[in-house]
Amino acid sequence: MADLDISLLRAFVTLAETLSFSRTAERIGRSQSAVSMQIRKLEELLGAPLFARDKRHVALTAEGEALLGDARRMIALAESMAARIRSPDIAGEVRFASPEDFATQYLPEILAAFAAKHPQVRLDVNCDLTLRLVEAFGRGKHDLIVVKQDPAEPYPGSRPLWRERPVFVGRRRERPQDGEARLPLVLSPAPCVYRRRAVSALDQAGLPWGIAYTSPSFAGTVAAVRAGLGVTVLPEAMLPDGLAALDEAQGWPRLPEVEIALLAAPRPSPATAALAAFVEERVPTYRHNR
Repeated sequence: MADLDISLLRAFVTLAETLSFSRTAERIGRSQSAVSMQIRKLEELLGAPLFARDKRHVALTAEGEALLGDARRMIALAESMAARIRSPDIAGEVRFASPEDFATQYLPEILAAFAAKHPQVRLDVNCDLTLRLVEAFGRGKHDLIVVKQDPAEPYPGSRPLWRERPVFVGRRRERPQDGEARLPLVLSPAPCVYRRRAVSALDQAGLPWGIAYTSPSFAGTVAAVRAGLGVTVLPEAMLPDGLAALDEAQGWPRLPEVEIALLAAPRPSPATAALAAFVEERVPTYRHNR
C-alpha cells in the first residue's frame, strides 16, 4: 500500500484548484519543477494519471477528480491532528470574519467548542458581506475569513468547505409574473454574491425586476420578506420558517451553486491554523446533524 506524503497531496489539491503550475508553485512556496516532480511522484505511487496537461492547459482526469475530495479531507485531518498535539501551547488572537448568514446558522456552536478546547486563544469575530471581507482580508485586517465564491473562479488559496444552492424565497409559492410589473427584490447592498446571482438570472430569463428593499443583515432581509416587501435569495438549506422556496416549477430561474470556503493568511499563526482546521473538521458533521 502506497505511503502518501501530505506535501504531495497539498501540491495536488493546489494544482487542482489553480490549474496552473506557476500559481501552484507560488502558493506552496516551491519551484515549478519541484511541483511537477511532486505530481509525477504522486501519480507513480497511485498508478494513475491525475492531470491531463500540455504546454497551455491543465485539467483533472477522472482519477484526479475521484482523489480530490479524499485528498482535501486527509490534509484537513493532518492539520487538525497537528493542532490537537500542539493545543496546550496554542495562544494568541485570531481575527475571524464571516458572512452573517453563515455566522448565524453555523458558527456559535463551532466557535464555542473551539474556545472550550483552546481557552488561551482570543477570538475577535466580525460579520460582513463576502466581497467586503475579502477586501479587508487583503488589507491585513482579518486572519481567517469565510467566503462565498463561484466554484469556477475560487479566491486564490481558498479551502472549500461545501457547496450550496441559493434559491429565490418569498412569503408564498407564486409565479414571478403574478402581481407587480417589476419583481420587487429584497437584497443585500452591492457588492453581494447572491445579489449578483439574482439579477443576472432574472435578466437572462427576461424578467423585469426592481430593488424594493436593501438590508445588509440576514435578519433584516428575512423580516422584509415576511412583511411582503418582495422576494430575496437565500441558501436552500437555510430557509426560515414561514417562507417558501420559489423554484423552476413556478417559473423562477435556477441559480448557480455557491461555494463556501475558508481563506487564511499565507503564513497563519498556530492559533489561526488551529481554528481553520477545527472549522474544516466540524462544519461537515454539524451541517449533517442540523
